[in-house]
Amino acid sequence: MNKKQQQYLQALGIQSWESKNFSPSETIEISSDETLDSNRQKIWLELEDRVKHCTLCELHKTRTHTVFGIGNKKADLLFVGEAPGANEDQQGIPFVGRAGNLLTSMLKAINIDRKDVYIANILKCRPPNNRDPLPSEVALCTPYLQEQINLMQPKLIVAVGRIAAQFLLKTNDPLSKLRGKLHYYGEQNTPLWITYHPAYLLRSPREKAKAYRDMLEIQKRL
Repeated sequence: MNKKQQQYLQALGIQSWESKNFSPSETIEISSDETLDSNRQKIWLELEDRVKHCTLCELHKTRTHTVFGIGNKKADLLFVGEAPGANEDQQGIPFVGRAGNLLTSMLKAINIDRKDVYIANILKCRPPNNRDPLPSEVALCTPYLQEQINLMQPKLIVAVGRIAAQFLLKTNDPLSKLRGKLHYYGEQNTPLWITYHPAYLLRSPREKAKAYRDMLEIQKRL
């Protein structure tokens, strides 16, 4: 274990995964699109514009912003969460606030900078009161995520939390049964790993040691 990792692993193996207080003025570093060729960048922009103006389901009536995704569009590693929460809806960026800070720390624990991965959600709009996504909403919204995956061609997808894992794998199995083994997603059989949602870890810090083992497995598979 190197010195950087030791900074993140003290109590429960991962004390530094305690999320700091979120400041509304805090910004998330966004990876540059300059490395994309002009045609691929145009496709990404057109897709983002379609998401921005989407009215396919009722969630467009209550959203503040759509949450398209953030990070390196050529990344080998794609994180997929459930849906935007209140902070994400306000900023239009996935995984901000305390849960987002914790995810950033989880990545740092395996020497990965957040701007070097891509982060998206099953849904692009926040469900009212952070309720679970409805099957009809997922059916209408996941084609956008599939387009993102097709454009990225990631080497590994990480499903963050039960909802994301169940929808990506089309199963009702509990997270406890899905974690700890490699799955495959889509027609291209993209390797898919599953870990806990940072919001769950904030409520259940005893599970952080298991989450750290998940992160080490992600690091190994990359």
